[in-house]
Amino acid sequence: MGIKYKITIVLVLSLSLLIVGCRADSSQQLNQQSIKSHIPVNNKAKPVIFIMIDSLMDKPLQDAIQEGRAPAMQYLLHQGQYFPHVVSSFPTMSVTIDSTLLTGTYADQHHVPGLVWYSDSRKRMIFYGNGAKEALKIDQLQVFLDAIYQLNQVHLNKKTKTIHEELADKGKESASINAIVFRGRTKHALKVPDFIANSSRVPEKMIVTGPKWLSYAALAQLNPKNSWNTPVWKKFGMNNEFSAKDTAFLISQKKLSDVTIAYFPENDNLAHRKGPTQLKGIEKADQALQTVLNAYGSWEEAVNSAIWIVMGDSAQSAVYDDRQAATVDLRSLLSHYRIAKLNQPVRSDDQIVIAANERMAYIYAINDNVELSDVVKSLQKENKLDIIAMKDGTNHIHVTKGKKGKLFSYRPGGKYMDEYGQSWTLSGEEDLVDITVNNNRIKYGKYPDILARLHGAMNSHEGRYVVVTVQPGYELVSESSPTHIGGGAHGSLHEKDSLVPLIISGTNTRPKTLRIVDIKDWILQLVNK
Repeated sequence: MGIKYKITIVLVLSLSLLIVGCRADSSQQLNQQSIKSHIPVNNKAKPVIFIMIDSLMDKPLQDAIQEGRAPAMQYLLHQGQYFPHVVSSFPTMSVTIDSTLLTGTYADQHHVPGLVWYSDSRKRMIFYGNGAKEALKIDQLQVFLDAIYQLNQVHLNKKTKTIHEELADKGKESASINAIVFRGRTKHALKVPDFIANSSRVPEKMIVTGPKWLSYAALAQLNPKNSWNTPVWKKFGMNNEFSAKDTAFLISQKKLSDVTIAYFPENDNLAHRKGPTQLKGIEKADQALQTVLNAYGSWEEAVNSAIWIVMGDSAQSAVYDDRQAATVDLRSLLSHYRIAKLNQPVRSDDQIVIAANERMAYIYAINDNVELSDVVKSLQKENKLDIIAMKDGTNHIHVTKGKKGKLFSYRPGGKYMDEYGQSWTLSGEEDLVDITVNNNRIKYGKYPDILARLHGAMNSHEGRYVVVTVQPGYELVSESSPTHIGGGAHGSLHEKDSLVPLIISGTNTRPKTLRIVDIKDWILQLVNK
């Protein structure tokens, strides 16, 4: 292997990893869910500025505010509404969550199953970026193409409109700043870095569709001066400062769209490394938010001039600091099957493919002789496993757990109604999914909106597969998959991975439900009133 090729692979590896990302009295005051009466709300639709802070969580946010480390978020919170517990999508991985945010649907409709998944029609794994060990074994140029082009232009269901497409169809404008899911109606030419374009497999310019204003790290900037934030040591522009300066540029140049979605990525990496209680990532995100607010001249003018929405995408739960105790190796549980290898195409005699997404995984039966029920039985031997689910030919989803012989089954439609107005048919042991049923009304416990979220993942793409999650404190591993020992991880259905805070300022309205899946419709209502 020549030195030039080695350098190219290292740089592509860096870019693909960094772009997508592996993503008291005062407490009572923070938890108030009412708007301050002195904020003027006029009848004319104000522009919406939506800031997504990766892995932002309620308790660390409150701690940061109490320590004076998040003044911008504190200001917006005190000028508006605060909801500490909004339900994320599933799997709780940024690429799936962002697809839910933009389309207002779960994965059964938007068709982006996770950060890592297996395409039965293409007979290959799909990676949108993952850990370094895993990345060294896979085709990094393919990862780059999947993460930038295929995700937005192919994998994301064309029949499910994004918020950018809906706004464009109504003659309105929008902007996307560093968001990994951005599909819209306007064609853009992304400038592919020379070291990737020189590979001959990737064009110098990549044509994609996005909103009117599209900013994406080193590939596309709005502010001509923002190239200072795109070198390798600044993660090629996939950083808070880049996002903040491009957003502020739109404000200062009077080019702000009806809706601007900006992504602040850095808190995620710090939470992964240092654990979910760290505050440095929130402090850095708040500094970037201050840059955006300051573009208005004053924070008061900012909240009077726009509707501000600041929220997290998923939470993270702490991972034990003992590697042997903290990890569950799915290969050992399924060792009696022939498991496909990462660094080679799927072979005709392979039986199982494992796609690990931190604290959840898809396990595919790619051989007709492999019964999903047998895969489930093998997984049940591990008591660290939490939700184990498979689907049958009648669209019923069957759920069990590690070391449990119980079974819970359900399907959409029926006499049981949940708190979100969704109806279901239920049978079996309801405690497996921690729901209670009284007078045909379903109340969720530690797995918020589990029936719809799990149904979304179980119907998100083709193939026969089992969905498995692991209990808090643990992480699933397969061949070279990344781990976060002593840090934080997400991916599961558990509330520790699934609940995020939401700050709203500039409007007295709120989404129909406190779920990310209902944010899109609410934003459309805000700009179309």
